[in-house]
Order: sequence, then C-alpha cells, then structure tokens
Amino acid sequence: MKTAEQFTSPPSDYRVIVPDGWFQVPLDPPDERDRSIVALGDLTFRGVDNAPHLKKEFMQDLQRRAKDAYRVGGTELYLSTLTVGPVPLASSLLVSVPAPDEWPRTSDAEELAEHLAGGGHAKGGEVDVVPLPAAGQAVRVRRREAADPVSQLGNTMPTTTLTYYVPIPATARWLMLNFSTPVDPLADQMVQLFDMVAETLHWA
Repeated sequence: MKTAEQFTSPPSDYRVIVPDGWFQVPLDPPDERDRSIVALGDLTFRGVDNAPHLKKEFMQDLQRRAKDAYRVGGTELYLSTLTVGPVPLASSLLVSVPAPDEWPRTSDAEELAEHLAGGGHAKGGEVDVVPLPAAGQAVRVRRREAADPVSQLGNTMPTTTLTYYVPIPATARWLMLNFSTPVDPLADQMVQLFDMVAETLHWA
C-alpha cells in the first residue's frame, strides 16, 4: 500500500473500512441505488408489518438524500444499522469528490484549513489539520448543529458532523468524508468511531 507522498500521478481509487452493520448505498447508477434503498428499507422494517407508511416515508427520505448527495459529487453513502439494545446508533458517512471550482486550487491542508475557518464554511466548528496514516495530511472539522425535525424525520436532537477533507495525491482536488450522527448523548463516542474509520482511508 502506497502512502500519499509516493504517488506521482493521481490514484485510481480509494479504500475505506467501515464497521460491520453499516449499509452501503451506491449513488450511481440510479437502478443500483434504488435496489439498495429497497433492501435497506426491508432490513430496517423487518418484522414490522403495521407501519407501511413509515417504511415508505423512510425510503422516500433516503432517496432524496441520495439524489442530493450525488448532485454534490457524492460517490458512496453508508448508513448505520447498529443498535445498543433497543436504541439505534444512527449515523452516516457520505464520501464525495466536490467539483474543482468549489475549493481553492491547493493541495495543502494548512491552506484549506485557513480558507474553511476564515470563510465561515466551518460554521463555528473545530478546525484542525491531522495526519491520516496512509492518506496524508487532512483537514478535520467537527460541528454541532440544531435539529431539523422537518428534514430529519422528526429528529429533535442536535446533529454532530465530522468532516475530513483529504487532498487527492498529484491533484488539486479533495476527497471528503462527511460523517453525521443525531445521537447527541453519545456524540463523543460516535466521533471516536468516525475518526477510526477515517484513519483506514488509503489510496489505490
């Protein structure tokens, strides 16, 4: 496995290892995305026969999220199906590659961190530059946002997001790992898990 510094031309792909119990929804092609959403709906509501409207609403919301993610450069969406007893550990990971004109043309993490902090993109969050073992220096932004029950299927707890901006070797483009969880009482523990996932990122 190469480190980021060993690439003299752009990598052909990336790899990231997610926990067992995280369900992958490919964002393209559409028919594969739709099959995955149906499968996740069946898995989530397995054994629940008296709530077809909730299952339909769940799948429609996921379809909307997947389409929105694809429009902003999303490549993969992972959703947690993990639980602790009866409590779902709701969380997600969106992997995306934004368009080249969305960020300054730099591959330097320190420069991007200054841009994010100075331009308000971090929304008051914590901005740090951190090393990833195989992927190189990355910008890490943690934020806590107020709940949005209308767009979050009734969720009333604040949402914690953790975003990694990772420069793609031999380019001026960035890979984004955008983690999110509405499980506010366990936010710190979930962020620790997100950090562990980010540290598995490597280029292929």
